[in-house]
Amino acid sequence: MNSQLYYGDNLEVLRKYIKDESVDLCYIDPPFNSKRNYNQIYNNIGQEDKAQAQAFIDTWTWDDYANQGLQEILTNYDGKFTRQCMSLINGLTDVLGKGSLLAYLVSMTLRITEIHRVLKPTGSFYLHCDPTSSHYLKLVLDAVFCSQGGDYVNEITWCYGSGGASKSHFSKKHDIIFLYRKSQNKFIFNVDLVREEYSSPEKVEHKIINGKAYKRKHELGRIPFDWWPMPILTNTAKERLGYPTQKPEALLERIIKASSNENDIVLDAYCGCGTTVAVAQKLDRNWIGIDITYQSISLVLKRLEDSFGKQVLTTINLHGIPKDVESAVLLANKQDDRTRKEFEKWAVLTYSNNRAVINTKKGKDEGIDGFAYFHGDQGKQEKIIFQVKSGKVKSGDIRDLVGTMTLENASIAIFITLENPTKDMITTAKKAGFYQNKYFTQNYDRIQIVTVRDIIENQQRLNVRLALEVLKSAEKIKETQVTQKELDL
Repeated sequence: MNSQLYYGDNLEVLRKYIKDESVDLCYIDPPFNSKRNYNQIYNNIGQEDKAQAQAFIDTWTWDDYANQGLQEILTNYDGKFTRQCMSLINGLTDVLGKGSLLAYLVSMTLRITEIHRVLKPTGSFYLHCDPTSSHYLKLVLDAVFCSQGGDYVNEITWCYGSGGASKSHFSKKHDIIFLYRKSQNKFIFNVDLVREEYSSPEKVEHKIINGKAYKRKHELGRIPFDWWPMPILTNTAKERLGYPTQKPEALLERIIKASSNENDIVLDAYCGCGTTVAVAQKLDRNWIGIDITYQSISLVLKRLEDSFGKQVLTTINLHGIPKDVESAVLLANKQDDRTRKEFEKWAVLTYSNNRAVINTKKGKDEGIDGFAYFHGDQGKQEKIIFQVKSGKVKSGDIRDLVGTMTLENASIAIFITLENPTKDMITTAKKAGFYQNKYFTQNYDRIQIVTVRDIIENQQRLNVRLALEVLKSAEKIKETQVTQKELDL
């Protein structure tokens, strides 16, 4: 398999790196324009981190990116946009005004246009959205696909019953998934791979032979309707990763089986926590995943490693990840507000082998950037904190970190710096002494200074076994013991 994972703005990635007519199936689940605050991960959104707002709060604003996108569409940038697209967005600008909804539709029009370009003539496109904007998005899809010989196929309703109920209106318990094809006559639809079991009353089928009715069982199963009753992931679901918009694997399995074959290329331009790519990997498809936040890239890599083993990471081509100090400097100095804090996330997650958790409650440049836990001597979890600095560093930074350790009740602190540490910094760090633990085979400096050069060129990584890893190992042993017991029986 030859799969690609891109870290960056999906519009830029699509335009620069994905070839015309190279993708068999595309599914996207972009942030909805529904003003829902997904504060399970990010509950401190403000001007200090617009990347988090961009990725996890689906409230859109009219800004420079929206203005630029609107101009590209109305002036037919690079000859990409259909006449219908230009007329539609021009009309919606008059009707809606330059606000959050138009910003959302402009963003989606730019990306849907690129997705249409990269799809093969036999390709299919599934767009996942909620009813808030689905009617507007269908106009955009018609303007891109149907105006160029494509076909609107289905409005699929994903129904789920879990969650709260409203006393002021009928409870909202469904999402919309639009299915479009690039051409009307050439497409992939593996109907027999997605058939469902009939319910008992439906299993008996009548066939008329020579005027007589005969009963028979239908063995293949029923072709799914355009409403799919599949449960959402609960907090206790085994698949659950803590990602706010995570979709169940069963949903993606149906889509990928129906509209692609083994070794085909599946694209998810908003890959998030990686459900699409994980299912594509399981079903022997090649895949392309794109996301603008390193947190998502890290989560995808960890998910694939946990599901398929470390070897799978050697089969994935990573793009946009700093591979030398110069590219790390470029990431640290990015002026794009949407990705201004990405350097800190990349540094913490890379050094921790994607095991640390990014801190989302800190202010502009204060506090800690991430944390992790390990088992202490007394049977309690102890904390490691991470702090990342991309600018000039001094011994005072280490003294401040000592104070932060006390406030956070942390046992170990990792100070990651883009610049080389001064001698005073190293001396100050050494004065903090060692951390000793009967579970560790060696002593650790309580304050450890790590440079970005150490991370990239020397492949230096955190070598402390974390509490979550111990728990997972215990779970695997327990599962193995249960399986063996079942075999013995």
